[in-house]
Amino acid sequence: MNPTSKTLALFGGTFDPVHFGHLRMALELKQRLGFDEMRLLPSHQPAHRAAPGVTAGRRRDMLALALQDCPQLVLDARELQRAGPTYTVDTLEELRRELGDGVSISFCMGMDSLLGLPGWHRWQRLLQLAHLVVVARPGWEVPTAGEVAELLAAQGGSLADIQRQPAGRILLQELSLLPISATDIRTQIKGGRSPQFLLPERVLDYIQTHRLYQSTES
Repeated sequence: MNPTSKTLALFGGTFDPVHFGHLRMALELKQRLGFDEMRLLPSHQPAHRAAPGVTAGRRRDMLALALQDCPQLVLDARELQRAGPTYTVDTLEELRRELGDGVSISFCMGMDSLLGLPGWHRWQRLLQLAHLVVVARPGWEVPTAGEVAELLAAQGGSLADIQRQPAGRILLQELSLLPISATDIRTQIKGGRSPQFLLPERVLDYIQTHRLYQSTES
């Protein structure tokens, strides 16, 4: 099979707020797997978790500030422009309509998301539209039974598959993830402590200026 015309990766999340753990993981995946483009994709209202603590506009602004000095990572704000819950399958269908079938699209997720995949909206459609790049910490275990185990056995692939095919494979990647939590950052701010060095200085300045994650948010 001939190589695809381009390899595009998507790294989704609420980014509430964006921190160095998000940024480092996205950059490392781009460099390790050689993607032509890595887009960070903030979610408007995730279907599988509580609503973000601040508005879509604030989270978009913080992510844009974080990416100012990193041309290897790109902001894609399309999901923030939708009303209602955010479904990954809708985003992938939209991108396929825009890009056609000659581009390889990879959606990056954590092992916890993969294990919960059967609960996602129209999840069987995802691999028709994109590859899945699954990130796990060292020492993780691949499931040996159930729908996800069967999916891995049938659709497991390699980097070469991602470069040659537009969609359809699952690639497992083991990374030493930075132990930074957006929940912990919000807790620190609410408790009057500083999360400096856990997130970009521009983002921290924005949070302080707009008094985000405090009881007097604006």
